[in-house]
Amino acid sequence: MTEPSEAPQQPEFETYQVDEGRVEEIEQPETPKSEDTITFKRSHLYAVLLPLAFVTGLSLGYIFWGRSPAPATESAAAASSSAQPQASVADEPQQVTRYDVPIDDDPIRGPEDAPITIIEFSDYECPYCRKWHAEVYGRLFEDYPDQVRMVYRDFPLFSIHPNAMPAAEAANCAYEQGSFWEFHDKLFGMELALSAEAYRQYAQDLGLDVDAFNECVETRRYQDEVQADYAYASELGVRSTPTFFINGIALVGAQPYEVFQQVIDKELAGELD
Repeated sequence: MTEPSEAPQQPEFETYQVDEGRVEEIEQPETPKSEDTITFKRSHLYAVLLPLAFVTGLSLGYIFWGRSPAPATESAAAASSSAQPQASVADEPQQVTRYDVPIDDDPIRGPEDAPITIIEFSDYECPYCRKWHAEVYGRLFEDYPDQVRMVYRDFPLFSIHPNAMPAAEAANCAYEQGSFWEFHDKLFGMELALSAEAYRQYAQDLGLDVDAFNECVETRRYQDEVQADYAYASELGVRSTPTFFINGIALVGAQPYEVFQQVIDKELAGELD
């Protein structure tokens, strides 16, 4: 099967919060401009619109000239009536968009009945994914040991990270022997550079059946599994790493711990609808 080189263009997510400086994104080709397209400079547009706006404003002034302002009592009443519904809206849960993202058969860490499920689409060669793993991942389990479970799904950026796919396949081979998260931590910890030799060393360090692990890696047993995760995420609209879904709420980029804490706390308190 041919490895895809980049994700297809998809509509952007409605995210809780996005910081584009904290993502590793697939490069997309620029759309060529049509020769029939006429391009206006912003300064030319302003030059046309400003005189028009002035004449329009002057005409409206003549139309409404001489009208007396509304009495103060009416203005106060209008302000009061408009303020009343705002107070009730403030008490309602915040409206968010949720995406129905399945866990599939991917690795899970945390209690099965945890009220918060975080599904991560990630890449072992992505520097922002490593940053998030070092700064946020561990703290979530320290602060929410019974409330959070994590699901890891693969989204290797083939076009810019040549080692991401082999690393993902090796991690799935470790998962086969019940040591996915330990292997996952070693990959993101960068104890050794991503390579076949490093994967064999990690397998040995973790006490895995090294011969069975090597056979799994060399035959690329989980190539289709990794590519299936990638294909699903691409169709969903994922195009950068890391991308998270917190109970279906999309959060893109290596956002700081406080952002995850805010979403989790609001979700636990029933403040997100």
